[in-house]
Amino acid sequence: MADGIELRAATHDDYDAVAAFTRDTWPDRDGGDYIPDIYHDWIEGDERRTVVADAGDDIAGIAQGVVLSDWEAWGQGMRVNPAFRGEGVATAMTHDLFDWTRGRGARVFRNMVFSWNVGGLGQSRACGYDPATEFRWATPEPDPDATPTLDVTADPTAAWRYWTDSDARAHLSGLALDEEETWALSELTRENLQRAADDDGLFVVQDDGTRGFAHRVRTYDRENEDGETETWAEYGVGAWADATAARSLFAAVAADAADCGATQTRVLVPETPRHVSDAAYCRVGVADEPDFVLAADLTRDY
Repeated sequence: MADGIELRAATHDDYDAVAAFTRDTWPDRDGGDYIPDIYHDWIEGDERRTVVADAGDDIAGIAQGVVLSDWEAWGQGMRVNPAFRGEGVATAMTHDLFDWTRGRGARVFRNMVFSWNVGGLGQSRACGYDPATEFRWATPEPDPDATPTLDVTADPTAAWRYWTDSDARAHLSGLALDEEETWALSELTRENLQRAADDDGLFVVQDDGTRGFAHRVRTYDRENEDGETETWAEYGVGAWADATAARSLFAAVAADAADCGATQTRVLVPETPRHVSDAAYCRVGVADEPDFVLAADLTRDY
C-alpha cells in the first residue's frame, strides 16, 4: 500500500469522508450504495471489524469482515476512494480482515460480488479469493390464497436428508443465506432447519418421498425508492427435484410471506439452467442477473 496510508478501525467520525466516496459507487446502475444509509449501525458489533485506510486528510477505503460461525467469516462493503485506486488499498484491507477473522477461529473467508461488477470480481481474485458458487434470487409474489398441490410438511430431518444428496447443495457448496447477517452466505446446518421449523418457517414438499424444501430466515422492513416502507421475507435456500415440486414449494412460500405481512420476497436458488428455468416455468419472478460467491482459504498465508 502507498506510503502515508494506514489501516485502523472505522469510527463514527469517519462518516462524512466515507459517505463522500460511497454515495455514488455505481453511477451507471439503478439504486445507490447502502453504506451511507446504515454506516453508524453497520460498524457496531463485537463479531465484526470495519477497517478504513486512513490517508491523513482523507479516507482511502473501507471494508468489513464479520465472523459468522466458529469457522466461517464474511467480507463485505469493500469500497476504495477513486482518488486512491491502484495503490494497493483493497488488498491491504482484505488481508487485514483475513488476519483478524483468522485470529477468531475462521478458516474460510467468503464474499459476494454482483456478476456485472467485473472490477470487483477482478479485485477479489487479486486479493486471494477463489470462485465458490453462484446463485440467483427468485421472487414469488406473496399470496394468501396460494395453495400447494403437493403435501407440504415442516419436517427438518426430511429437509436435511434431501439437502445432503441434492444437486442444489452440490452447486451451492452447501451454502445458504446466513440467519444473522443479511446478504451473507454460510453453511446450511441441520440446526438451521430445526430453528426454521420451530419458527413455522420450514416448508418441505412431499410426494412419495421428499421433493424439495425452503426455509425462512428473516423478515424485515426496508424503504423503497419512493420512500415507502416495504416488508420483505427472505428464504435461505430453495431446492427441489422438478418443476412440479417447485410449483408447490413456491406456493407455500407465497402463502407464508403473505401470512408474515410481507409485500416482497426473496428466495436464494442455485444458478443452474434447471433451477432458474423451473422458476420461470412456474411463473415466479427471477432476478435479471446472478450473484457470485468467492472464498479464501484462511489456512493459507496471504
